[in-house]
Amino acid sequence: MKYYGRRVAFYAITLWAAISLNFFIPRMLPGDPADILLAKLARNGDVSPAVVQNVKLILGGSDESLWTQYWTYIKNLFHGDLGISVSKFPEPVWDLIRDALPWTICLVGIATILSFAIGIAGGAWIGWKRGTAWDAFIPFTTLLQSIPYFWLALLLVYFVGMQMGWAPVAWGWDVQTYDHPELSWPSIVDVFQHAVLPATTIILSSVGGWLVGMRNMMVSTLSEDYIVTAEAKGLRPRRVLWTYAVRNAALPSFAGFGVTLAFVVSGSLVMEQVFSYPGVGKLMITAVQNADYTLMQGVFLLTTVTVLAANFVMDIIYGFIDPRTRHHG
Repeated sequence: MKYYGRRVAFYAITLWAAISLNFFIPRMLPGDPADILLAKLARNGDVSPAVVQNVKLILGGSDESLWTQYWTYIKNLFHGDLGISVSKFPEPVWDLIRDALPWTICLVGIATILSFAIGIAGGAWIGWKRGTAWDAFIPFTTLLQSIPYFWLALLLVYFVGMQMGWAPVAWGWDVQTYDHPELSWPSIVDVFQHAVLPATTIILSSVGGWLVGMRNMMVSTLSEDYIVTAEAKGLRPRRVLWTYAVRNAALPSFAGFGVTLAFVVSGSLVMEQVFSYPGVGKLMITAVQNADYTLMQGVFLLTTVTVLAANFVMDIIYGFIDPRTRHHG
């Protein structure tokens, strides 16, 4: 219980620090971001006093004391109030994130899980069959991993999408057919087809790291005394592979997977931009291009909270998988 208590306390303090930094950093910037934002908002028409107060609360410049602003900011966060977007005025930041989040979670999340599963299973098998022709997959996947994300995406767009016409190359659905995706079979199929190339980009770019890491851990694990003992007892090779070797070799990968999965919310920025995919990554690029401070803050905060939450869950799961962690953590 001490292990879990320390974990809860650590992540609670870290979350408070992240929220506090998100509040204080704009107030430490040179100039007045609030005045810049209000000037941009004024170009679109009159700005209500409520919007002015909200912007100054988010970015500084309010007449209230800093301490009062801080607690009002915390209270607004609990109510889901992240401010008003400049680039999508007068849309609230939370509404924009809420609309983009499912696209990123479904695409990047599923692709990351598939990449992890393929890499772990493939690495375990190659490590088990070390010294055979299966080792030839390692240089190939390493080469794919070394190709820049955007370059691989562009290659897929040109050859697979434009030359062969096997999959759509832009957006999350057929905008000429549907204004918005629908809960119908043709619409679901259409969304799936638009996700094929972005998902393939993610899998091809990331599977090599999992494959190499798992293969090396398998080779190291297979030389351990308990593996030799299990083989000497005459246990079936399949049981030695999955019960003894894979289970122990995969532990470091699971820890890394928690961190990787946590960054799903931030999306694959370049990939979503190349495919014009309507996820959080593209939303972040839009915010940066338009100097939309409130939208950037909202995405940063969401990413930080998600990373902390995912690491916390993985720490708890890791404590169950490997009891040694609870004694040394």
